Amino acid sequence: MRHLLFPSALLSMALLSGCATTAPATGSTLHGDAAHPAQTQGWVETRLFFGLGLVDDASHGVSEQGWRAFLDAEVTPRFPDGLSVLDVYGQWQGKGQATPERLRSKMLVIDYPDSPANRDKVEAIRAAWKQRTGDQSVLRVTQPAEVSF
Repeated sequence: MRHLLFPSALLSMALLSGCATTAPATGSTLHGDAAHPAQTQGWVETRLFFGLGLVDDASHGVSEQGWRAFLDAEVTPRFPDGLSVLDVYGQWQGKGQATPERLRSKMLVIDYPDSPANRDKVEAIRAAWKQRTGDQSVLRVTQPAEVSF
């Protein structure tokens, strides 16, 4: 059986093929700043997830002021060039727990040149949080990142 394309189908195909073009990349607004490069190679993005306490019990756990104090003391000195913090909802089922805990949480996002020194800084942040709160874990997700400022 032979399939025929009608003019309306040809027009649709032409319009769709026009959608497949890639828009030109826009350039960086900052140039020559090592902390905020126009283009990067060898950068990564790390997301860290911090549990602040149970969703249903805001009176216990880490307060917003406690979080900011941790950020000021442990994170900002290690990554002063910039970072992002998002409020997120999380669930965690620790060792020996029958059900997951629903947690107030923060997600910290840091983009940086991948190096042993910077990875050590990330690990120091995780260790400081666990020491301060007694938490078993701080989830870390690190992926390659193409960054431009």
